[in-house]
Amino acid sequence: MTQANDRETVYGSRLGVDVGRVRVGLAATDPAGILASPVETLKRDTKNFLDLHRIVDEAIERSAVRVYVGDPINLKGKKTASTDDAQRFAQQLATLLADADLSTQVRLIDERLSTVSATQKLHQAGVSSRNQRSVVDQLAAVAILEHALVLEHNTGVNTGTLVLAEQEQDYDE
Repeated sequence: MTQANDRETVYGSRLGVDVGRVRVGLAATDPAGILASPVETLKRDTKNFLDLHRIVDEAIERSAVRVYVGDPINLKGKKTASTDDAQRFAQQLATLLADADLSTQVRLIDERLSTVSATQKLHQAGVSSRNQRSVVDQLAAVAILEHALVLEHNTGVNTGTLVLAEQEQDYDE
């Protein structure tokens, strides 16, 4: 992984991913990379990697130029128990995208409070806690994606930490 804040302007669709131990939230932008919308909640699959393959399929379908994966660091900027898991997920995703001959970048981006923000929005909208599970991960992915879009727009640089594909890994179905 490398920190890369270059001034390359890239146009196209972007995906946002909120990685959890049980579910993965997926969001996407329009083709211009402006408006973020929820896509779906995937079941986490650490055995067959069906969640990762579904994200690759979405990247192909949308001709995505970037995938932002939430990096769960705490409010003090320190790693959490989920940080290594999200970073491993991002690297596996980068490898699968490269294996599919896609030039889609994977970037880790600070996701502080994305799930908290999504939960608050659902609560304010009157959605019961019981019914939030199915959409909270999608809305957290939207929050991650919106955060990345704002940073890109306001700073004019690529944001987040670029994740490079591993060599010779087997994540096939």
